[in-house]
Amino acid sequence: MRALLIANPKATTTSRRARDVLMRAFAGEVRLELAETQRRGHATELAAQAAGEGYDVVIALGGDGTVNEAVNGLLSDGPAPDGPALAIVPTGSANVFARALGMQNNPLDAAGQVLEALRAGRSRTVGLGQAGSRYFTFCAGLGLDAEVVHAVEKLRDSGSRAYSTLYARTALRQYFVLTDRRRPALTLEAPSKPPLGHIFIGIVSNTAPWTYAGRWPIDPNPRASFATGLDLFALRRFDLLSTLGVLAQIVPPFNRLPRGGHILGLHDLSEFTLRSRRPIAFQVDGDYLGQREFVTFRSVPKAVRVVI
Repeated sequence: MRALLIANPKATTTSRRARDVLMRAFAGEVRLELAETQRRGHATELAAQAAGEGYDVVIALGGDGTVNEAVNGLLSDGPAPDGPALAIVPTGSANVFARALGMQNNPLDAAGQVLEALRAGRSRTVGLGQAGSRYFTFCAGLGLDAEVVHAVEKLRDSGSRAYSTLYARTALRQYFVLTDRRRPALTLEAPSKPPLGHIFIGIVSNTAPWTYAGRWPIDPNPRASFATGLDLFALRRFDLLSTLGVLAQIVPPFNRLPRGGHILGLHDLSEFTLRSRRPIAFQVDGDYLGQREFVTFRSVPKAVRVVI
């Protein structure tokens, strides 16, 4: 078996230990090679190269962004359930995709899970989402959530750590000070259905939850699953009272399917488009990808094989 370990050289002490555990454990058992990322998008290039060179497994050591890049590299020629398998050792702040798959959130424990699964030959084929040409593993969004992602990325570039409290503070500032809560920009376009407008924010889920605040799941699309199509959560009112009512339904201890006249919740969609009247912030898997005037989302069943 030939495996490529894609790792971030800016890793924490814990993730470096997990990397070293994997390197030692595979010695004499698997041909494991290490490649360190040097820039944004590099993991995509490395994973695509590994797929082209016939590697059996690509191990992503990093957060949700690194995993997303590796997935897009593995699928650079389209869905690849028979291509190299993906393994994950999570070292990020949320690690949503890994946790949704049942991986331990501690990188050392997760490294042990990966080793055990590889030795036993266990894997699972899961569906993904696609936003334009970009695959996503757990979520994509247009509007406030993408604005928050963008603001947090800028704070992290200046040295802030990506704790849950940083996201919470940034979300509050974005909501109360910066985002446009008066002029809805988005319209939903779905095959064989009339357009539905007056939408402020759209969150698209490939699985649940949408994200975590520490160990607590935040879940606007609780029915989302790797085994079904995409789910859409959208808000058609964005005033404070309505927003508080939504939050009360999607955070612990309640975590239920959000309901309300201003809430749009759609399940198991194969394809749809969110179109904006003006450029609007866009994110996939917690990575900001700039502003868009429209994005077409598609469900991609049985897209990638995951070691678990």
